[in-house]
Amino acid sequence: MRKFNIRKVLDGLTAGSSSASQQPPPQQHTPGGREPEVQETLQSEHFQLCKTVRHGFPYQPSALAFDPVQKILAVGTQTGALRLFGRPGVECYCQHDGGAAVIQLQFLINEGALVSALADDTLHLWNLRQKRPAILHSLKFCRERVTFCHLPFQSKWLYVGTERGNIHIVNVESFTLSGYVIMWNKAIELSSKSHPGPVVHISDNPMDEGKLLIGYESGTVVLWDLKSKKGDYRYTYDEAIHSVAWHHEGKQFICSHSDGTLTIWNVRSPAKPVQTITPHGKQLKDGKKPEPCKPILKVEFKTTRSGEPFIILSGGLSYDTVGRRPCLTVMHGKSTAVLEMDYSIVDFLTLCETPYPNDFQEPYAVVVLLEKDLVLIDLAQNGYPIFENPYPLSIHESPVTCCEYFADCPVDLIPALYSVGARQKRQGYSKKEWPINGGNWGLGAQSYPEIIITGHADGSIKFWDASAITLQVLYKLKTAKVFEKSRNKDDKPNTDIVDEDPYAIQIISWCPESRMLCIAGVSAHVIIYRFSKQEVIIEVIPMLEVRLLYEINDLDSPEGEQAPPLPTPVGATSPQPIPPQSHPSTSSSSSDGLRDNVPCLKVKNSPLKQSPGYQAELVIQLVWVGGEPPQQITSLAVNSSYGLVVFGNCNGIAIVDYLQKAVLLNLGTIELYGSNDPYRREPRSPRKSRQPSGGVLMVTPCMCGLSSLHSDSVKKLHSFLSGLCDISEGTVVPEDRCKSPTSAKMSRKLSLPTDLKPDLDVKDNSFSRSRSSSVTSIDKESREAISALHFCETFTRKADSSPSPCLWVGTTLGTVLVIALNLPPGGEQRLLQPVIVSPSGTILRLKGAILRMAFLDTTGCLVPPAYESWREHNVPEEKDEKEKLKKKRPVSVSPSPSQEISENQYAVICSEKQAKVISLPTQNCAYKQNITETSFVLRGDIVALSNSICLACFCANGHIMTFSLPSLRPLLDVYYLPLTNMRIARTFCFTNNGQALYLVSPTEIQRLTYSQETCENLQEMLGELFTPVETPEAPNRGFFKGLFGGGAQSLDREELFGESSSGKASRSLAQHIPGPGGIEGVKGAASGVVGELARARLALDERGQKLGDLEERTTAMLSSADSFSKHAHEMMLKYKDKKWYQF
Repeated sequence: MRKFNIRKVLDGLTAGSSSASQQPPPQQHTPGGREPEVQETLQSEHFQLCKTVRHGFPYQPSALAFDPVQKILAVGTQTGALRLFGRPGVECYCQHDGGAAVIQLQFLINEGALVSALADDTLHLWNLRQKRPAILHSLKFCRERVTFCHLPFQSKWLYVGTERGNIHIVNVESFTLSGYVIMWNKAIELSSKSHPGPVVHISDNPMDEGKLLIGYESGTVVLWDLKSKKGDYRYTYDEAIHSVAWHHEGKQFICSHSDGTLTIWNVRSPAKPVQTITPHGKQLKDGKKPEPCKPILKVEFKTTRSGEPFIILSGGLSYDTVGRRPCLTVMHGKSTAVLEMDYSIVDFLTLCETPYPNDFQEPYAVVVLLEKDLVLIDLAQNGYPIFENPYPLSIHESPVTCCEYFADCPVDLIPALYSVGARQKRQGYSKKEWPINGGNWGLGAQSYPEIIITGHADGSIKFWDASAITLQVLYKLKTAKVFEKSRNKDDKPNTDIVDEDPYAIQIISWCPESRMLCIAGVSAHVIIYRFSKQEVIIEVIPMLEVRLLYEINDLDSPEGEQAPPLPTPVGATSPQPIPPQSHPSTSSSSSDGLRDNVPCLKVKNSPLKQSPGYQAELVIQLVWVGGEPPQQITSLAVNSSYGLVVFGNCNGIAIVDYLQKAVLLNLGTIELYGSNDPYRREPRSPRKSRQPSGGVLMVTPCMCGLSSLHSDSVKKLHSFLSGLCDISEGTVVPEDRCKSPTSAKMSRKLSLPTDLKPDLDVKDNSFSRSRSSSVTSIDKESREAISALHFCETFTRKADSSPSPCLWVGTTLGTVLVIALNLPPGGEQRLLQPVIVSPSGTILRLKGAILRMAFLDTTGCLVPPAYESWREHNVPEEKDEKEKLKKKRPVSVSPSPSQEISENQYAVICSEKQAKVISLPTQNCAYKQNITETSFVLRGDIVALSNSICLACFCANGHIMTFSLPSLRPLLDVYYLPLTNMRIARTFCFTNNGQALYLVSPTEIQRLTYSQETCENLQEMLGELFTPVETPEAPNRGFFKGLFGGGAQSLDREELFGESSSGKASRSLAQHIPGPGGIEGVKGAASGVVGELARARLALDERGQKLGDLEERTTAMLSSADSFSKHAHEMMLKYKDKKWYQF
């Protein structure tokens, strides 16, 4: 028996001192003062919290850049995020502190650096030569707004255009301003009487670095001579300019305008454009100007050695193309291709073979940044096919509604899912490899398989390989396939409980070992899936309809086979065979014409072809009862060993035998208590509930959002479930209680209620909840929802001497009830004899809604639920009966007879307020921990870490906490993330080995770790963005061009812009801010001490190397001196006796 060191316990208690201001310290209770019997190995030093990687499409993108030598792509966003992409698997996320939108990005090509320009008029220089890029310098413009930046290739001088029309020049090395300024009035002189508008374009002539082309929004373009400090030519057009691009020979440039035209200008002919093109305009016969079109937002002019140049543009469609999707137009010679995009175009870039602007560009691809996608078009193949995108950017293909995360899965799972998913891939992609292939992969120290499952609003489910901090889609399942699609709105009378997304996934229950999958959808439907590598066609989809009702009316029970409330075996009499329409309708329903016994969705009645992968085994639907829609499902569990699935909502619980396709138990939550109900409740008829008056509460469906009926915890649970899809960013849900039962009338939409009436008691936005309620105790407890379900093999009652299969049920009122399961023998008997289920009478109580349950053996090891290992189901059964029985035998972990002493197991129960560890079978509370007083737990998981287990919790006040098991010692308490919207609450989940994730934006998954070991190894696991690559050779000028000076003209910018010639810039114009970046590893996951040691070791190594070099040089000098001395002596001997005239 281990004695605990009180100092370490105190260390654990004070580990989260940062949170002391947020909430009182948790209190740990060990009843009876007994010390733990289990050897606990986890200590607070095993835990550290840090973000690892971010996956998915950058949310609200705003800028794009590409390094053509390093082959790295950068994307900036409206929230100040920066995402860098190299080869598949090499990704990086950075964030600007202020959160201002990124308006432009510029790579220092092949230098491992990037300049970002932000909407708050700051410029930042990022160092990409370290695994976690950091800012080296920042420059804040105080008096002018930054509108456009240009950094010439192999130059250290950055041109910055402003809203006032001026151009300033920044030294990128020191991030200081030059005294050289191009003022707008000097640039345009007398060419225009009015201000030309903001600078929208800056570029230098490809053949002469001394000539700068400046484009102003109003339509004026100036060719500025940097040496003589005056404008050479001025070009004016009566339409606003959006972008400008050079021909590589520097004799022509092209402008795109707001009326959908392109103008091509000769540099030496400023009077009028050489050519005016309206790519999408209708050409009129009588020579008139074409009709105006939408603005061409960007144009690029790229040349090829072997053929016509490419003119690529976005926008410019005619105004009569209403409803047409955004387009990218590729003009090549006489052909014009219009490529339709799924979303609006944010920016595009043409990828070229050379980084030199004065050479033939040879474009090979176009990268198009869309509002919600990234598309790469192959310019070298006919038809311009797109490349298959290897990045995990399709997380948001349909909005994510729920997430589950599984670390340390069976090793054969990922190959199995990949093999069935490979058949789903689309055809018609480019044959070439993905061209953005810079950087190097990290050294993956983690070798265990990880899988993320995402459920979506359209009913699809995606399985992702998340091993070693990467993400790759494995397989996609469309659950809506089993239902009839409504042809028009009039054709769907039943789905009106949810206006949009009737197939949206709410809960996923998955057993990795048996590969059984079960989902609960928003239309109160449950589908059970088996995994198979064989294709099958099923004639009829097996279906059950369940009538789950809250109200009890002894005179006219709406449920024909309602089980008695006493804990008597009900399984023998209640299995319902498959025609489930045997439920009698209530008389009131038929006479009132109210909808009754109707499910929300219609299952297909035609044969269904099921591809290899997950195949539907059974569809279960809750039905309307007396004009009331079914309540949404709040919890779900499946067990492959028992062949059972269980689900519950705020009405009650149903257990279904999916092997025999029969309902075993269908009880209201109150009836589970039997005669042990601790609450004073009165049965109410459905009829009364539909006619609210005075003090009678109106029964409203759960999917309607917050309701005054529920206790606070029930409301919280349902608001999670209702906030599935269309939650606006940054929404904070109003505080909870309605003062009047009918004051909150919600639309039946699948969204959080934003139109709550003013009489809501709004306290603050911190999600702290008060337990007091203005409603009476009967009303408060009237809708007790099932919030947690757990199949296990444990002690059902106090008198049990051995564990047996059972189901533990947790409710939103903090009650845990145990249902005994009596299973028939395996093999043939399992399909013939009924499973008998009966409430055991065991009741445990906690404070707050039950979230999670698990079981430990006497050594403190997790006792997993029994499971049946996966086998192919769609193959003929083997004749050997023994072999068949062997395959059917479930894998279950039970204590050995030597362990069967008085206290055989521990039950770990976590609620939204506290955690308890209960000794079994005695049902004594061994340990108790009050997790939070002022907030509530959103997610609690019992997870494995460092060959031990712990309880990990995420609270609504932003704290992440871990507790040892079974003693519930606090090990970690870190303030991480305040709950700013329901998306985080809905998707946050912990898993084994110290991993966790949540949906940080509608398009991105943020992964984090709470393991010290992973934090220390993270630096090695991350990929490298910068790799040493030789810059390609400059284009050959040719003999005649060199002789007659026709080639590219270089410019000594240092001489022009340096302090000696241009002087110092005004100090009030911009403020230089030194950045925190520069030293590799400073921003790494390792702690400060480890980082300091690493840097000291590196400095010592460098010093040792320098000393070694010095020693070698000294030795070389000594030998050189000896040699010189020897030669001098020989010379002296040779000429010693000679006279001067003999030399």
